[in-house]
Amino acid sequence: MEHVGTEPVMSPARGWRRLLAKDPRESDLSRRRFRLTRPASRAVIERAERSYLSGFNAVVARDVERIEDLSRDQRAFAYEGAGAACAVLDLVTLTRGRRLRELLAGPAAHHPFAAHLGAGRGYAMLRMRPVRATRRAHPLLRWLALDGFGFQWSLARADRMVGERAMPDLLSRAHCALFDQGLGRLLWYHDCAAPDDVAARVAAYPVARRAALWSGVGFAAAYTGGAEADELWWLTEHAGADGFRAHLAQGCAFAVAARAQAGPLPDHLAQAAPILAGGEADEAAGWADRALLVLGEDPHGHEGFLAWQAHTRRLWLRRHQPA
Repeated sequence: MEHVGTEPVMSPARGWRRLLAKDPRESDLSRRRFRLTRPASRAVIERAERSYLSGFNAVVARDVERIEDLSRDQRAFAYEGAGAACAVLDLVTLTRGRRLRELLAGPAAHHPFAAHLGAGRGYAMLRMRPVRATRRAHPLLRWLALDGFGFQWSLARADRMVGERAMPDLLSRAHCALFDQGLGRLLWYHDCAAPDDVAARVAAYPVARRAALWSGVGFAAAYTGGAEADELWWLTEHAGADGFRAHLAQGCAFAVAARAQAGPLPDHLAQAAPILAGGEADEAAGWADRALLVLGEDPHGHEGFLAWQAHTRRLWLRRHQPA
């Protein structure tokens, strides 16, 4: 692996795998007509996408171990890309999820959220629903693939998913909320982490979709970053005014829980958690952990995943209800 400045470049793929490799220029979101009017925020968002592409290409080139050469704050995005590549390779070679399971059991063991999100992105690339394909993965985290699917599907079709507020026909109604969480994450990218613009974008969707969208926004605002502290405060005001403050906090809590599995939190997330979640980062992660325990020993199904989120919101509400 070569290094250009501080950005590592993965070794090139060989043979037929070269056909699957991603062009690093795909991280330039201006090519998708996103509203990239804030240079500092754009740099954060596009760096995350470059790391995603690096992780994708690392798997295609059989070089996944080199992801650890990335800076700690970027590895989650790279393992998301790795999850996408594993899903694509499993599909085109008919290996029934073997590569994804090996990734989760090995290199991405401390990044299960990222790898599952990435798997959904891989399925979206091939226009396939991720519901059945991830059955052998974690019984709850596998539903994050629908979130990743929503992000990637909307990334590739922003004019329809964002501009026209469409929903793909290949999803059942039961799975639309999970799709919308990924779309909410995409809105954070699309409007360059600008709280006023993101909130206006969410407000344009039917009210029945906004809860999941705000959850996705909360996840992205904490997980990826791109906004200053005063802007995050404005984001909480917008979510509260729309009636979905708890959903924003729950998204942040899940982001903290996801990142905490891999070690010390990035600085931007440690700063964001007290604002978006209304509690210190370890407390926010604790809500997600305690909510999972409430589900019992064998939670499964997308209903279980949604219940996990709902219990997290209840713990947030209990913490913030007036005495």
